[in-house]
Amino acid sequence: MPNEQTAHLGEEYVVQMKGITKVYPNGVAANQNVDLFVRKGEIHALMGENGAGKSTLMKMLFGLEQPTSGEIVINGEPLNLSSPSVAIAHGIGMVHQHFMLVPSLTVAENMVLGMVPKKAMFIDKAKSIEITREYAERFNLHVEPEAKVADIPVGMKQKVEILKALVRGAKILILDEPTAVLTTQETRELFKELIHLKEQGYTIIFISHKLNEIMEITDRLTILRGGRSMGVYNTKDVTKEEISRLMVGRDVVLSVQKDKAQPTDTVLRVRDLEYVNEWGKKMLDKVSFDVRRGEILGIAGVEGNGQKELVDMLFHFNEPDAGSMSVCGTSINGRSQRELREMGVALVPEDRMLFGIAATASIEENIISDRSGAKRLNHGPLFNMKAIHAESEQLVKEFTVLCKSPQQQVGMLSGGNIQKVVVAREFSSDPVLILADQPTRGIDVGATEFIRKKLVDLSRSGIAVLLVSADLNEVMELSDSLIVMHNGHIAAYFEDTSDLSDEFMGEYMLGLKQQDEAEIRRVCHD
Repeated sequence: MPNEQTAHLGEEYVVQMKGITKVYPNGVAANQNVDLFVRKGEIHALMGENGAGKSTLMKMLFGLEQPTSGEIVINGEPLNLSSPSVAIAHGIGMVHQHFMLVPSLTVAENMVLGMVPKKAMFIDKAKSIEITREYAERFNLHVEPEAKVADIPVGMKQKVEILKALVRGAKILILDEPTAVLTTQETRELFKELIHLKEQGYTIIFISHKLNEIMEITDRLTILRGGRSMGVYNTKDVTKEEISRLMVGRDVVLSVQKDKAQPTDTVLRVRDLEYVNEWGKKMLDKVSFDVRRGEILGIAGVEGNGQKELVDMLFHFNEPDAGSMSVCGTSINGRSQRELREMGVALVPEDRMLFGIAATASIEENIISDRSGAKRLNHGPLFNMKAIHAESEQLVKEFTVLCKSPQQQVGMLSGGNIQKVVVAREFSSDPVLILADQPTRGIDVGATEFIRKKLVDLSRSGIAVLLVSADLNEVMELSDSLIVMHNGHIAAYFEDTSDLSDEFMGEYMLGLKQQDEAEIRRVCHD
C-alpha cells in the first residue's frame, strides 16, 4: 500500500495546506501539522473518523476558521483566508452537508442571493432566471429556475448548491457528504456531473464516509486520524479495508453480520396514519404497518417523503390528523414522551444535536436524563451520586465512548462519540421498541460498525426495531423486512431483503414503480 509523497517537483497544486495546526482556546488540538496538497483537475477525497479534523481543516480552507500555525497557498499564492468572502474571491466554494438554501424562494432567487442583479431593492427575477439557465446548461446541472426550493427533490437541491458555488466563481469545490441523502440513481447522475467538472479543469475535495463512492469517484485521498495525517494515496492503489484500518487504527467489519430473524408477536401497530403539514401538503397518506419482536423493519425513501413525519407521530413530536398507533396493544395516540418511555419506546433521533443531547451538559447527565427518577439512582430526595457515577462509567465503557471522563461536556465530543452517548442511553433503557432514525448519519466507519452491530444484537434479543435511514446500503443490509415510502404513502413492502439491489429500490423510491396497494396492505399487517 504505497503512501504517495505529498510534494513532487513540477506538480501543479492548486491547494497547498502546509503544516496546518489548529488549537482551540480550551486546549483541544483539532489539527496537528497536517499537509493537504490537491492537484488541479482532480477529485481528492478527505477521509477520517468524526473528530479526526476533516471539518476543521476545510473550515480553514473556506475562511470560517484560521489556523494557529501553518501556511495556505492557493494557485501558488500564500493567502490569509480571513473569511468565506475572501475564500470565494479566490475561487473556493463549499457545499455543506446540510443545504444552505431558503425554501420559500425559487431556485433562481437562491442562486443569486446576496449578489446582483437587482432592480431597486428587489431581485431582478428575469435576470436571475437567465443566469441560472446559462450555468445549468454550461455545467450540465439541470434545475428548474422558477420552482420553489421547498418543492424540488433532494437531488436537485444538491445541484442548486453546486451551481451556487460555480456562479460565484468557484474553481475549487469542497463537497461535504454530497450523497448523504441521494438515491443510487441521483448519486450516479451527480458523479457524471462531477467528472464533467473535473474534465473542465475544476478541482473537487470530496468528503464522504461511503467507501464505495470514494473508490469509484476519486483520484487520490488524504486520510486523517486524531488530527494528524495518515498519508496520501492513489485511490487505485488501496482497498476499502486498508482505508478503514488507516482511519480507525484497527480492522473494521464493513458488512453487517446477522442471523435470520425469528419475529414473534406485534409490538408496534400503525393503521391508516394521515398527516397534512402546515403548508397543506399531505405528508402521510393512510400509512399502515406492523413491527414485531425480534425483527428490524426498515423504512427507505428519498428524504421528504414522510419518514420524518412518521417518526414525529410515533414519538409525540406531532399529532396525526387520522389513524391509530399502538405499542403492545395499548394506544399511543396523544401519549406524552414520558409516557412513551415508560411503555418501553426508545428513540435515536435524526438530529442528535437538537433532540439527542443537551450539548452543555456532561456525558453522565445526558446518559441518565431518562432515568434520573429511578430508585436505584436516588437516596430519597437526593441523587445517589455513587450509583450514577457507576452506571454512567459502565455505559461509557460498554459503548466505547472516547472521552476524558463521564463528567466531560458532551458537546465537546466528536459526532460519532456524541451518537454513542445517545445510543448508550436509548439502548440501555430496557426498551421493547427502538425507533432508530438515521442512526449512523454523518459518523465514521468505526462508530457505524458498532451501532449497526448493537441494533442487530438488540433485535435478536427480542426487541422490535423500526429503522429509518437515507443510506440505502444500510437499510437493505440491516433490515429483515423493508418498506419504501414515496410521496407520503407506502410504495412497496418487501418481506425479504436478501435479493434487493440499489437500482431496483431506487425505482420505488423515485416513484417510477409502485406495488399494488391491496397487496401492500395484505403483506404489511396480515
